[in-house]
Amino acid sequence: METQGKVITCKAAVAWGAGEALVMEDVKVDPPQRLEVRLRILFTSICHTDLSAWKGENEAQQAYPRILGHEAAGIVESVGEGVEEMKAGDHVLPIFTGECGECRVCKRDGANLCERFRVDPMKKVMVSDGKTRFFTSKDNKPIFHFLNTSTFSEYTVIDSACVLKVDPLFPLEKISLLSCGVSTGVGAAWNVANIQPSSTVAIFGLGAVGLAVAEGARARGASKVIGIDVNPDKFQLGREVGISEFINPKESDKAVHERVREIIEGGVEYSFECAGSIEALREAFLSTNSGLGVTVLLGVHASPQLLPIHPMELFQGRSITASVFGGFKPKTQLPFFITQCLQGLVNLDLFISHQLPFHDINEAIQLLNQGKALRCLLRL
Repeated sequence: METQGKVITCKAAVAWGAGEALVMEDVKVDPPQRLEVRLRILFTSICHTDLSAWKGENEAQQAYPRILGHEAAGIVESVGEGVEEMKAGDHVLPIFTGECGECRVCKRDGANLCERFRVDPMKKVMVSDGKTRFFTSKDNKPIFHFLNTSTFSEYTVIDSACVLKVDPLFPLEKISLLSCGVSTGVGAAWNVANIQPSSTVAIFGLGAVGLAVAEGARARGASKVIGIDVNPDKFQLGREVGISEFINPKESDKAVHERVREIIEGGVEYSFECAGSIEALREAFLSTNSGLGVTVLLGVHASPQLLPIHPMELFQGRSITASVFGGFKPKTQLPFFITQCLQGLVNLDLFISHQLPFHDINEAIQLLNQGKALRCLLRL
């Protein structure tokens, strides 16, 4: 291709400050270095991790200018030295947490946080040389990376360990959702909680991740799923993924865990905190059965508050854990999950609530921020 080995100038939505509108502008994208891949992004969307970073909720993560974005799909434009598993023209998913295949984590069953390429919200440069691949077009100033991916750009450079090659027949606009939200939710239900048939589930927060948890619970044969959210507009979508009972904390005169335990005597076997709220996490923990309850933490917590649990409460037979990317190893486990989704096990169409052109990205941010969108698919 004519662009291989050359700097590419393209459009990107650049974050210049916390909470400021992203600026659509020309940026320069360097060629990929050793074990790196340069992608042409075709579809991207915004999840709550992007939203939290856009708001600047965690000061330690702030670095400007920066290109956000991590849920996407695209095509390989060129590869750096040493990349053998993919080539120009391949269809791919960028994955925010990588898999080198060589470290002790990658070699361990049930673990998915690669020692070298795991997700790191603080990371802002490439692994190989500690430098950025983005620069402003006008004055050649560096622009920082985000979550190993930076997909709010027509072109991006990513470590090959964070890129998954997919079948060219797969619809990229749909499977782009599997590079983060849907995989995170369904995987938490399957890989982390390991929901058993006929079990009971409570989900705190019915955004895309929470609804994906419900899809996972439905597929595993859960007998009852309870959905908790302050936005009743989400309840109809919840019914479509098998949620049969709903609780709006704003309309209840009792603590949520008390309401859950009224619906399921003794509490549910599994609860999932998908709201990024310490209060919701506490309620989720107390909603589970004393003796066999499992709580899985999925929400993004920007607050410095610590876990709202006394150590002695863990001796009551309840446990709590967290999940990153649903426990999936991105290169070795995700391909089969993609096939399962395209065979109908998970309804991906349900999660695409809006579609907009890339230049309307700030509208997409506001739709998510106002709770009016699950995923707004942006076409580049």
